[in-house]
Amino acid sequence: MVLSELGGALSQAFQKLSRSSSIDEETVKQILKEIVSALISSDVNVQMVKALRENVLTKVTPLLESDSAIDSSGRARLIEKAVVEELVKILDPGKEPYKLKKGKCNVIMFVGLQGAGKTTTVAKYCHYYQQRKWKVAMVCADTFRAGAFDQLKQNATKIRVPFYGSYTENDPVKIAAEGVAQFRKEGYELIIVDTSGRHKQETALFAEMEEVQKAVCPDDVVFVMDSSIGQAAAAQAKAFKESVSVGSVVITKLDGHAKGGGALSAVAFTKSPIVFIGTGEHFDALEPFNASRFIGKLLGRGDTVGLLTELSEKGVLDAVGNPEMQKRMIKGEFTLRDLREQYTGILKIGSLSKMFEMIPGAGDMMKNLPKGPNGQTVDPSVALKKCLVMMDSMTAAELDGVVEMNETRAIRIIRGSGATPDEFQKLMMQHKQFEKMIGGMSKTGLLKQNESDMMKQMKRDPKQLANQLQRSLDPNMLKSMGGVDKMLDMMKSFGDMTGGGGGGGGDFSKLAKLFGQK
Repeated sequence: MVLSELGGALSQAFQKLSRSSSIDEETVKQILKEIVSALISSDVNVQMVKALRENVLTKVTPLLESDSAIDSSGRARLIEKAVVEELVKILDPGKEPYKLKKGKCNVIMFVGLQGAGKTTTVAKYCHYYQQRKWKVAMVCADTFRAGAFDQLKQNATKIRVPFYGSYTENDPVKIAAEGVAQFRKEGYELIIVDTSGRHKQETALFAEMEEVQKAVCPDDVVFVMDSSIGQAAAAQAKAFKESVSVGSVVITKLDGHAKGGGALSAVAFTKSPIVFIGTGEHFDALEPFNASRFIGKLLGRGDTVGLLTELSEKGVLDAVGNPEMQKRMIKGEFTLRDLREQYTGILKIGSLSKMFEMIPGAGDMMKNLPKGPNGQTVDPSVALKKCLVMMDSMTAAELDGVVEMNETRAIRIIRGSGATPDEFQKLMMQHKQFEKMIGGMSKTGLLKQNESDMMKQMKRDPKQLANQLQRSLDPNMLKSMGGVDKMLDMMKSFGDMTGGGGGGGGDFSKLAKLFGQK
């Protein structure tokens, strides 16, 4: 999770507040001191942090003094709500970004510091809209940086987007005007103009940027801000805003920098909304930004709206909702082929670690994910891909459970997929766990209920639903999900938001135990 240290510190402060038996003004000031310290450590602008503290005290002090009927848990919720509102206010200027018009020509000009990841972000931006069926093109008006045109050309080729630029023309204004004119004539819906990276002290480059803007008359100017520059982001943001009409902001490199608060808070100086954040190197590592949902993820509360939107856009909900599979599951049947279909659908979302961040209450699941040699969390997508390779090495009869899996078949699958016996054993155990869970849910009648019925039951008799879940799920699986209470909380959150390895060698002796042999 981006800014995970900040999120952890804020969550700890809120937890300490909720555990307090008595909450008075002194308690509030102590908690705010911890929150202020965490924000400043993450490079959030000092003046904004000071304003946050004063605004929270202004909001909650009269309530604490006037209404003695509010118990400690109620006071804790009021204080937490006030802090969250102020955090959202820092990130949200209260101004709507430019809305692209489908079927029309939209010209978007990108500006920013050199090294901020602007040209890469242009490619990500193009890829994002191309995946959503927009007709997209790029124009390289960066004639200052050596290799800029080559980089844009390579990125455009990889994502299969047309581009315009020149090795011989040195006038960026002419290139931008000609490129936009050509793509307009060809009926492109989204034309992205990449400009030279520049520093606020480079007067000539700023004048050039203004000339490019006049030449192409963009519908929106997107300022790309590097999250790693910390407090310096504020001065740069102001300089760009004063030179060109910045309408939107993209924050880059939030996946690798713990002190991205400087860039996030500097957005206030542009008086423009953040539209995307960059969370990785790949072309699909660009996330739409919403201030309140971002703060929710930061505090471990997930982002259910974002999750459902992404699942829907990538067709995951369709993939895991196969009607024939559902009929079999209602009967308590679940084959390796069914598991393969589920994993294939889930992998469409990309990083599963990213998906867990968006699930309310999934913090315990994240803690239980395997760790790499450097202590970093290993994305479970990697393990799922290995499982798919193993299942691709199976015959139709093995996938459908027509034949019994034995040691001879297992060895053939392991060698054919380049897996290890341990990896194969884990796959088979996963299938058995899911098969047992589906069988249990079938017997208790949970699978016959639709989402609406289940939500009604949870409101009517949550204890009965909890008992059904406990009887249906494997204890180890339930434990990895944080327990039945955590699972019910996650289901409730969804209801509230939706309205209703290695090479093929290894020790094969473990396989005998798996199949009950000595």
